[in-house]
Amino acid sequence: MNAAAASRFPDVQEMRVCVVLPAYHAATTVAATVQRLPEGACHDIILVDDASTDDTVAVARQLGIRVHSHAENRGYGGNQKTCYRLALETDAEIIVMLHPDNQYDGALVPYLTGFIKAGVVDIVLGSRIRRRDEVMAGGMPPIKYLANRVLTITENIVLGLNLPEYHTGYRAYHRRVLETIDFEACSDDFVFDQQFLVQARVHEFRIGAVPVPTHYGPESSSISLGRSTKYGLETLAALGRYCAYRAGWKSQTLFRGRQRTPGHPSIAEDD
Repeated sequence: MNAAAASRFPDVQEMRVCVVLPAYHAATTVAATVQRLPEGACHDIILVDDASTDDTVAVARQLGIRVHSHAENRGYGGNQKTCYRLALETDAEIIVMLHPDNQYDGALVPYLTGFIKAGVVDIVLGSRIRRRDEVMAGGMPPIKYLANRVLTITENIVLGLNLPEYHTGYRAYHRRVLETIDFEACSDDFVFDQQFLVQARVHEFRIGAVPVPTHYGPESSSISLGRSTKYGLETLAALGRYCAYRAGWKSQTLFRGRQRTPGHPSIAEDD
């Protein structure tokens, strides 16, 4: 790196990265997910198991990564909340959320984190959507692709952004995003991700995206048509709350930001 670049991007190589894996029934895929992470791409790996009934915890511990286990199922959003609390207890400056179902290629972590290290954006989304034929060849169900496109277009219009996809399980955040956004106010269900991005827009964080290939296999995580419909409606509701905020309803709890409590206890290694 030359002197000019070094002055513009100070200490970018020293920024520590923590990868969090919100896991549920990932015993057959977590090893492959972790093994695809390049050596040196992260300093910490934390898996949070959401009361799986398979061997997810045992397999993860054999990998030598940090494991936290919920005593009862808290939902997809509830799982991520624990992931981010634990990540904030480390000294990581960048936190990457990666689904441990081996759908996304962990080898691309340096590319997601690179844009944050360079100071270009605060949030990077790994987008599966580049060309329709590519997505279909990767195994994404047509109805899921259609729903993704409709919701993404709607979100771009409402939020004033131009992102290729909002519904990815591969994301990187600068630490200050998690320290600012009140992610505890988000849903414990699947709409957590969309509420989080709406919060990020309210707090004016810079959001970018990079293309990532995906593979849909029988082991890939998925939700039922009923839950997908609920997710879509809740996403639209989150956009409605954003419109209300822009119209003057500033007191909504979802958008207030984190309330830091001095001396807040750490999370135990296992519940």
